[in-house]
Amino acid sequence: MSRRKPGTVTIIPNVQIIDIAEEGKGVGKADELVIFVDKAVPGDVVDVRLTKKKKNFAEAIIAQLHEKSALRTDPFCPHFGTCGGCKWQHMSYDSQLKFKQKNVEAALQRLGKIDTSFAEPILGSENNRYYRNKLEFTFSNKRWLDRTDIERDEDFDMNALGFHVPLRFDKILDIEHCYLQDEPSNQIRNSVRKYALENSLSFYDLRNHEGVLRNLIIRTSSTGEVMVAVVFAYPEQEQVDGLMNFLKTEFPQITSLLYIINQKKNDTIFDQDVVTFSGRDHIFEEMDGIRFKIGVKSFYQTNSEQAFELYKITREFAGFKGDELVYDLYTGAGTIANFIAKDVKQVVGVEYVPTAIEDAKFNSALNGINNTIFYAGDMKDILTGEFITEHGKPDVVITDPPRAGMHADVVQRLLEMEAEKIVYVSCNAATQARDLELLKDKYDVVRIKPVDMFPHTQHVENVVLLRLKA
Repeated sequence: MSRRKPGTVTIIPNVQIIDIAEEGKGVGKADELVIFVDKAVPGDVVDVRLTKKKKNFAEAIIAQLHEKSALRTDPFCPHFGTCGGCKWQHMSYDSQLKFKQKNVEAALQRLGKIDTSFAEPILGSENNRYYRNKLEFTFSNKRWLDRTDIERDEDFDMNALGFHVPLRFDKILDIEHCYLQDEPSNQIRNSVRKYALENSLSFYDLRNHEGVLRNLIIRTSSTGEVMVAVVFAYPEQEQVDGLMNFLKTEFPQITSLLYIINQKKNDTIFDQDVVTFSGRDHIFEEMDGIRFKIGVKSFYQTNSEQAFELYKITREFAGFKGDELVYDLYTGAGTIANFIAKDVKQVVGVEYVPTAIEDAKFNSALNGINNTIFYAGDMKDILTGEFITEHGKPDVVITDPPRAGMHADVVQRLLEMEAEKIVYVSCNAATQARDLELLKDKYDVVRIKPVDMFPHTQHVENVVLLRLKA
């Protein structure tokens, strides 16, 4: 192994990639040094250039690829390697599923001390392209230039409409075609860019916080409806009206055309007013005969088809008989709560975001569901002994927390409640494992099933059924 001197580049030759890490990088070893290699695939043999060195591990990029892994495949997107999304395009989809399953089980074993020998096979996504129902693009006057651009040695149009380059908040990769969302997504984005350039609408300056155009949000649904929301920063009203009228005329299939004026220093729109320019202020999604209202700020699983599969697995794990009281924690817009309502006696949903709870209530009313109750507030503050006394001890708890997992106080409350079953849906196996470890005194893990919601990424959902010990 070569040694690093100050100011020199460290190259380590002939590193065999033996595994893939949870964050999606290939794993190799040189002597006792563990090396995480960007865009490496298990089975590759590579020379690597170190980019970061610690005592027991290093990060690296591929300097030369000597032997290609049999698991490698050609990326289908021309933006692969620069764009921060779809980082596993260079690996076959079957291999992606294999490593996702392995990483989930490893996290549960290592962090939760859980036996995973009975884990069920991961459910892959039938569609692994054009599977998202929502994308958000950023306007910027600081386009990312790749090596080819720079070598052309010419003046560039520095405006871009696309995605943030990883680790560069102020650089945007101009996207020509994105394989994540079906049409008319690409057509709309490219038409908006063309209109903006032809009409001299300035793209946002992410450092100086000035410019007209800031973000473009596109939502689609399985019902065929389309929502487009343009986020402006410092426009004149005629500039807003011009772009909105262009979209209304050019894309008559848009059923919800909105705009927002956001002059804050960050991109969040949850505290911003939304103006409906044309159509409704929402679109509808449908799942298993249930309709859901989706606004521009609404939370809804971004892979609609696979969300249906995820919720069916959740329902199956719960094994409802029809007379259960269910607590649905982190209920969001009440998607799971309304999905299972017909199978149980009552569902009590709790969620931190008040607007999401309003959506949940609306969705129940929309579908004539009258056995759901929803509460907004911090989970650890709402889920008190008094709350449980008022609503009753649940037979089943469904919990689908954010990536950080459940607060320790919430876990403690679950232990005190002693529901017969807990179905734990997680997008982060590490924090799920941590919480399962805390629940082990009273609960046995009896079923485990990963679900791939996000093909070509390292992200994976996992569903676990816990049963109260006798």
